[in-house]
Amino acid sequence: MARKVQHSLLDNAKTNKNDEFYTQYVDIENELQYYKAHFRDKTVFCNCDDARNSNFFKYFVNNFCELGLKKLICACYRKSDFNIFNQSCECGFYYEYTGKEKTDPTLDDVVYFKGTGDFRSEESIELLKQSDIIVSNPPFSLFREYVAQIMRYGKSFLIIGNINAITYKEIFNLIKENKVWLGINLGRGISGFIVPEDYELYGTETKIDEFGNRIISSNNCLWLTNLDTFKRHEKIPLTKKYYGNELDYPNYDNYTAINVDKTQDIPMDYSGAIGVPITFLHKFNPEQFEIIKFRKGDDDKDLSINGKCPYFRILVRNKLVCA
Repeated sequence: MARKVQHSLLDNAKTNKNDEFYTQYVDIENELQYYKAHFRDKTVFCNCDDARNSNFFKYFVNNFCELGLKKLICACYRKSDFNIFNQSCECGFYYEYTGKEKTDPTLDDVVYFKGTGDFRSEESIELLKQSDIIVSNPPFSLFREYVAQIMRYGKSFLIIGNINAITYKEIFNLIKENKVWLGINLGRGISGFIVPEDYELYGTETKIDEFGNRIISSNNCLWLTNLDTFKRHEKIPLTKKYYGNELDYPNYDNYTAINVDKTQDIPMDYSGAIGVPITFLHKFNPEQFEIIKFRKGDDDKDLSINGKCPYFRILVRNKLVCA
């Protein structure tokens, strides 16, 4: 039951607007080590980060010279409580670092926006236009809007989000078109998030670390990027065969394709459409496989086998098997 509670915190972020999940330094370090070649002479924009306490800011400052960065910009959103009862309005702010500025900025060192600093604001977009690579942990409830904006302005990016984001039509289509892909770490490869004091810690997969941070381990998050990685060029090793084992690969009721429950069980000798679990995308090599469509059969209903629907399937075809 503990796992279910942890998942619900992140899965329901869109509904409840609970977007205060802060990335741990160790998870940033574990992922960013694979992208170092992309950052030389680049301006990085962390547009959902307070430079005073963001671990993204700390990572890029600590590795500024090694990465060969040109500039780092961190922008922070401040919620506006302006109403007829409260006439005060806080402004968002940003901080630029070029290797000479303070590595522990205070509110006296930042530049204030005229507005809240929302990543969709004109002020934040102007900073985005000046940047080369966007790296952040965006609000889970605004993930689609966030990615759409990055793509609209043609920026490179590396962001963290809920694994269910790949089931969004907008995100899946970008993956299908080979415009974005999953990063290196996924699920248990992401150790957990720092949450505010008012979040109740449930179950065994929570803790308070040596610094007093409250940590939840959801095990259902991923990195999404359009920066090239070694992983997307590795072929999935296939050892199973379809012919002679047809009973192991049932057909769908509403689409001409066979079902596979585990990526490792994809047959090496089948040239037709294959339904695979969404975790396949973590190993997806566009040189080896083609993505056909997501989830739906010819009747526009969920793929089914003998009237029962397995969890979301992606229909793919092995490009290396001749028909």
